[in-house]
Amino acid sequence: MISLIVGLGNPGDEYKKTRHNAGFLLLDSIALNLGLSFSYESKFKSDVAKGIVGSKKIHLIKPQTFMNKSGSAVSAYANYYNISAEQILVAHDELDLEPGTVRLKKAGGHGGHNGLRDIISCFSAKGFYRLRLGIGHPGDRNKVSNYVLKSASQSEQVLIDLSVADAVSELSAICAGEFQEVMKRLHTQ
Repeated sequence: MISLIVGLGNPGDEYKKTRHNAGFLLLDSIALNLGLSFSYESKFKSDVAKGIVGSKKIHLIKPQTFMNKSGSAVSAYANYYNISAEQILVAHDELDLEPGTVRLKKAGGHGGHNGLRDIISCFSAKGFYRLRLGIGHPGDRNKVSNYVLKSASQSEQVLIDLSVADAVSELSAICAGEFQEVMKRLHTQ
């Protein structure tokens, strides 16, 4: 079962509406849905919220360390609360999926994503779950950095928002460990 949900993004207003902040967008939606608010906890370098999903306590964190340094915040939090890699869900933007697509998977490599790369490096584990929120690809790998740090078009943002809503609707099932059922529902949309 999931105990910790991590949303990846970059801190600061200039990044708030960028494609790279899809993980933060998801956590903000979860917090709104659960009536929670985030507060900054310096020992974890993260915005943190805690709530109940079903009957289970859930930790939500948004590392405020910038994307490529997310691992130190995630590992510090997980170690402090004795949360194993298999109890962690990391929500992040995914270039290889079209906007409006959301996929759940367990483990794997970083696929070039600097946030995942740093978490794997600092946490020494790949066994965490990932919620991959599609943002599309600019078509040229040399344009990726600029692409992820820009806002999506209005039509793409509508699709990204829909994928976030789909993910939030599956929150109870994900937290309960019903991964195969969730994958079946999300992957056939």
